[in-house]
Amino acid sequence: MKDGLRSGEDRSVLADERAAMGGSPPRELISLADDEGNSVSVNVLGRSPRWTAGLDAEIVVKTPFVSGRVDLALYLARLESWADALDQLEAGEDVAWMEMRSGPSIFIQLTGERDCPEVVVEDESGSMVTVRVPLVPPDDWIADHRQRLRQVVDHWVPMLSG
Repeated sequence: MKDGLRSGEDRSVLADERAAMGGSPPRELISLADDEGNSVSVNVLGRSPRWTAGLDAEIVVKTPFVSGRVDLALYLARLESWADALDQLEAGEDVAWMEMRSGPSIFIQLTGERDCPEVVVEDESGSMVTVRVPLVPPDDWIADHRQRLRQVVDHWVPMLSG
C-alpha cells in the first residue's frame, strides 16, 4: 500500500468487517495533537491481507511545516509494548516504542528540546527521515490512550491468528 491507496481487496475486507460489526471499528490507537496544528497519530487500517497475525496501520505526522505518513505493521506484541510505554509515561519516564525493530519508531520525550513534550518519529529503515514534533497534549491524554488501546485490542485482536 503506497500513498494511502488501498486495493479493491483491502477495501472489501474492511467493508466486510464494518458490516459484520454494525459500525465503525476503532481506528486511532494514538492521537496526540495541540492547538498549534501539530499532531502525531497511529491509525489502524484493518487486518493485513498478507499476514493473518497482523494489522495494517500508519503513522501520520501533521504540522504547519511538514506532513507525512509511513506504513506500520501492528501485532499483539507491539500493542502490549504500547501498554508498557503508557505505564512508563505515567511514571514520568520518556519512552521509545518499537525502537530498533524493522519499520518506524516512535519516541515520546516528556521534556523535549523546547522544554515541552515532543514526539519523535523515526523511519530509519525506510526513508531514513526523522521528524521531531513538539506538542502539549491534554492533561488526561494517558488515560485517553489507555482507552484507545483497550478498544483496539478488544476489537482487532480476536480477528488475528498466530
